[in-house]
Amino acid sequence: MSAVPEVQNTTTEALAALVDGGEGALVTLVAGETRVAAHRAVLAAASPVFAAMFAHDMLEASCGQVSIDDVEGPVLRLLVAYTYTLQAPQLPDTAPQLLSAADKYGLSALKAACERQLIAQLAVETAVATAIRAVRHSCPDATRAAVAFIKDHPQVMATRGFADAVLEYPQEVIEVCSMLGEPPAEASSPTATGGGPTPNSDRQPYSGHSQTPAAAAPPTSARHTPPPDDAAVSRFRSLSDAERGRRLREAAEEGAVEEVLALLAAGADVGARGGYGFTALHCAAARGDAAVVRLLLSAASDSNARDQGGLTPLHLAAWNGHAEAAAALLQAGADRRVRDGWGLTPLDYARQRNRQQLVEMLTER
Repeated sequence: MSAVPEVQNTTTEALAALVDGGEGALVTLVAGETRVAAHRAVLAAASPVFAAMFAHDMLEASCGQVSIDDVEGPVLRLLVAYTYTLQAPQLPDTAPQLLSAADKYGLSALKAACERQLIAQLAVETAVATAIRAVRHSCPDATRAAVAFIKDHPQVMATRGFADAVLEYPQEVIEVCSMLGEPPAEASSPTATGGGPTPNSDRQPYSGHSQTPAAAAPPTSARHTPPPDDAAVSRFRSLSDAERGRRLREAAEEGAVEEVLALLAAGADVGARGGYGFTALHCAAARGDAAVVRLLLSAASDSNARDQGGLTPLHLAAWNGHAEAAAALLQAGADRRVRDGWGLTPLDYARQRNRQQLVEMLTER
């Protein structure tokens, strides 16, 4: 019986030897400076994506060369080696990138092996990145494991990785936070129980600022939006306050202007908080939907509301390069000098991301 695994090992080694220049290699995969020659039949047998590519004789494939985007050279080599050997490499450092590549090319067994590796190496520093990657690539086991780990290790929320994830993957962070449950800070949030700051509130950024956000909003805000649908308004009024707040954040995140308008008309609280302390204005600013930003500002949303990391909507707009949304926030009184929990201003984020238009806009003259 020992001959069986011996034959398997020999076959595996023989196939692996064909990678990168074996006789009859018919296609070259290119990732940056890395070039890997491989057999079409082997790639197609392992990956439905490659199979479809070769079956439809796509331009790149017909020329004998395929560019592999978003994959680094070493990861490409591991990916191709797997199609020959069907053995997942035991390389913890490459598991995150290899999982993304396996998902893209339909290598489900390799993806599952990488998912197990991510779960095994969960740590305070990696939990957020693992959760985001798991959500983005539909890995339910890794998602559950990462969320459970974060619940057991609340210090994860204070890491720089978490702050970066909020800025770069706001939608995924919101989804992860919804799995964690409502943040403890929500109960004590100044805007969580309704009624945002008044024009004379101490939370206004400038002592001489006497206009409400509605008065300061650009003329292209709510008055240019179609009136809310009466049936939708009536339906939303039947919902609880918490559900209306949740739906408002969701609509703002999706850029659904008409739904935002109907929810506001139904009395949705613009100050209601969701995961990580996001308000609807945070969601709209992160998305960069200037129309929704203006609409929420016209409804007296707090342009300087802070999430649990001290980020304001202006921080999110600056990070993601949304100049029009940032302009609306500034006109409504957003404080360009406000610092988050790490001491960074919106201008700092714009500079980090090389958002030149935002840098010019946020630089005080």
